[in-house]
Amino acid sequence: GINAEYGGEILISRIYRDDIARNAVDAFRVNVIHARSQIRSPVTNIARTSFFHLKKSNIWITAVTRQNVNAAMVFEMLHKTLALMTSYFGKVSEEAIKSNFVLIYELLDEILDFGYPQKTDSGILKTFITQQGIKTTSAEEQTKITNQVTGQIGWRREGIKYRRNELFLDVLENVNLLMNAQGKVLSAHVSGRVVMRSYLSGMPECKFGMNDKIITDTKDKDNSTSDVVAKKKNAGIAIDDCTFHQCVKLSKFETERSISFIPPDGEFELMRYRTTKDISFPFRIIPLVREIGKTKMEIKVVLKSNYRPALLGQKIEVKIPTPQTTAGVNLFCNKEDPNTNHLIMQ
Repeated sequence: GINAEYGGEILISRIYRDDIARNAVDAFRVNVIHARSQIRSPVTNIARTSFFHLKKSNIWITAVTRQNVNAAMVFEMLHKTLALMTSYFGKVSEEAIKSNFVLIYELLDEILDFGYPQKTDSGILKTFITQQGIKTTSAEEQTKITNQVTGQIGWRREGIKYRRNELFLDVLENVNLLMNAQGKVLSAHVSGRVVMRSYLSGMPECKFGMNDKIITDTKDKDNSTSDVVAKKKNAGIAIDDCTFHQCVKLSKFETERSISFIPPDGEFELMRYRTTKDISFPFRIIPLVREIGKTKMEIKVVLKSNYRPALLGQKIEVKIPTPQTTAGVNLFCNKEDPNTNHLIMQ
């Protein structure tokens, strides 16, 4: 089942199987929402029932099951549900959920069947789940909608026309780094996304490549793990794993090492990837913490850039966690966020 709660009050609930009782939400309210200690794990097991939960502002989105399910798939489904709500009515809030009560129930009935994920693409769902009410359509239009939803290319409708064909591509990367007090790197990886905006007519087939050629390099044959390596002169960029949008033809990627696809109309995420090798850190942070007596401490942070002078860093924030018992702060930076107990330098 999937629940949306605000302060322990159920805003909307959908139960797909009979093994989950409606009073399961009471256990979640007592043990998670109103728990005395902070709940850090996104998965909570209570009386042989698993609760997978996300918190968006003050809204708890929870998936409940008694089966041994794939946790990654459940969280992906929860994030897709939030993305669908955002696509339909913008910000996800208590008022927005109550105002779109019927719409959310329609979406929950379409995206899940007996607890199994089905269609989650907003472009497809908006063809037959609208906010303007039911439109009278001809038999031919109904056939087109049915073919789009159940056909081989369900993510794109036929007959799309633009005066000017345009295609935009953005590569968004996040560098995640964990370092100890001595400055030694404990773990580091880069997670990236390739986001495209497609405004093309008809049913175009596009090809996307990384550094001209992508090959598979099998590093460890004993445990059958393989890395995708993008050749660039003599040095390669090793990609540990990657996932693609459903429009990508995986058979061509395996044989030709090219990403071939018929893109959906509008904005979509073409692929995700992750790498842990040869990471260049954009910044170097040098922290210095000094205790001055029993009730006072001094924190000094030096931030140095490692990128070329020709590049420009924008919207840079440094957050410094402070104890919950902090009474006052003398700042030599921009501002403080009292809600999260962080010092923020911009």
